[in-house]
Amino acid sequence: MDLLALADFNLVARHGGFGKAARATGRPKATLSRRVAELESGLDLRLFERGARNLKLTEEGRALFERTGALLAELDETAAAIASGGQKPKGRLRISAPLHFSQTAMGRIAAGFTLQYPEVRLEVTSEDRPVDMIEEGYDLVIRVNPDPDESLVGRAFLRDRLVVVASPDLPRPTGGHAAPGVARGAGEAQTWPVKTPGGRSAIRIEPVLTLATLIMVRDAVRAGVGAGRLPISLVSHDLADGTLVNWGDIDGPEIALWTLYPSRRLLSARVSAFLDFLKQAFPNGTPDELAAYIGR
Repeated sequence: MDLLALADFNLVARHGGFGKAARATGRPKATLSRRVAELESGLDLRLFERGARNLKLTEEGRALFERTGALLAELDETAAAIASGGQKPKGRLRISAPLHFSQTAMGRIAAGFTLQYPEVRLEVTSEDRPVDMIEEGYDLVIRVNPDPDESLVGRAFLRDRLVVVASPDLPRPTGGHAAPGVARGAGEAQTWPVKTPGGRSAIRIEPVLTLATLIMVRDAVRAGVGAGRLPISLVSHDLADGTLVNWGDIDGPEIALWTLYPSRRLLSARVSAFLDFLKQAFPNGTPDELAAYIGR
């Protein structure tokens, strides 16, 4: 396979058209068109559907783009690193991170990383939805308890757990009665199974307030409006100073934060550097480490 033709195909696919790719790179449009046509002929496949105004990847074209785009980028990075005499991280690094982690820790992480690697242009977006790394151009994503994905590899770098907390002035319900609760989102369960030193039980809540973020929930719980279900890392300082009391650990799976990246043998120097930076920030990956990081 002609690597030059493959590189030109990826260029056109990434920019969404021959004209856009030509304008972005200064390459002749006719050359790009000829290279892609030669690639299609050699593969005996149509890679683009060519409409009157639009250029769209075929199913085969999309598969080729997803599988070869990252590999070609790695080849460019490897050649540049060899030419410069080392694997010095540089260039753009795009990361998607969940909202709560972004609000509590990602700003300091991003600043520290940028100070250590000033030639990397770090871009962080905050969202809880699953993202398509290839389609949306991310180098790394951070997710909470992600579903298995054969196209991605990764590792858990932080672990946390949920606890039910409340103001000391709010009595814990007994006899099956419901306690006022602060829910995160409309789908919050109204029965919370918990573990305590005395065994397992369930706490019924009657939502009196529904809020969008965990920090909002914590602030409302601090104000005494109701009980809340929150990560221990977010409330450990409140529990230590008696501002909040623990009604029990949620009886369920732990919270694990994962870093995910495309399944490939070689990682870019930028991604490797960021993974190492996270490891330095949270060497053991415990809730106490995250609480200490947030509380600094």
